[in-house]
Order: sequence, then C-alpha cells, then structure tokens
Amino acid sequence: MATQLIATHRVNAEIYHGEDLCKQKSLELLDEICLPNGLLPLDQITEVGYNRSTGFVWLKTGKKKEHRFEAIRRTVSYESEVTAFVEKHRMRMVTGVKSKELFFWITISDIFIDENDSAKICFGNPSGISRSFPVSAFQLQDEEQEKKDGDQ
Repeated sequence: MATQLIATHRVNAEIYHGEDLCKQKSLELLDEICLPNGLLPLDQITEVGYNRSTGFVWLKTGKKKEHRFEAIRRTVSYESEVTAFVEKHRMRMVTGVKSKELFFWITISDIFIDENDSAKICFGNPSGISRSFPVSAFQLQDEEQEKKDGDQ
C-alpha cells in the first residue's frame, strides 16, 4: 500500500538517492517541520521523497529496523518504507511505524508537538488514543550530532 501511495505523489516531488544524502535530507526535513532530529533513526536510507505541494514524504530503507529510545524505554519498529503527510510540528497519516507497548505492537499514525506544551511530543494511533513524551527523548545525542556535522 505504501508503494502505491508513493507512486501517486512522485510527480513534482523532490527525490533524493544515496545513503549519505538521504540521511542529510531526512534530518533537514525534521528540522524544517520543527520535529526532533532523532525521530527517524533510520540506517541505509536509499530514497527520500518530498512532494511539497501535497506535504507527502517517504523514506525507503534497505530493511526494517527496530530502535530503542532509552530515555522513554520504548522500542519502535520502522518498516522499509515510512510515509507521512507533514506540516509544521506534525506528521499525520504515518505508515510504517509501530511502538511496542508491553507485548503488543501499536501502529503510530500521528506524531505532533503538543500545542499547549512545546516540550512534549505526542504519538497517536488510528483509534485516537495518544501518548506524550518529552521532546528531548527524541533528540540526537550531542556526540552523534557532532559526528554527523563533522562528516559534512
């Protein structure tokens, strides 16, 4: 389904290829929409696309990835294709992202900064239930950010 959605938004999209460039563009995108730069800790990104007229974004990776956000003690699973419609402080209609709650994987469909408390980021699922966490839990660590800046 994600592949079909990507195909419909390719026309007029900015499309980037190559692991280093795609990683850079994914970080720039998060910065542009004012979301924490560690929110999409993906490796081996092979394609990033952004259709500014529709707000549709996609990231393709070589494989599925699980990442543990230690600050909140949560494991998040990223499929090989992650898509979303983006706007300032928000990613909506997200596909390809799940969070592990106890023994269950919960689909994440909405990610946004709480308008009443900009230090909180909220994650919603399709049933309308959401959870909030500190934005700082999704920021890249200083040394990791310095390494990325030094590589440029």
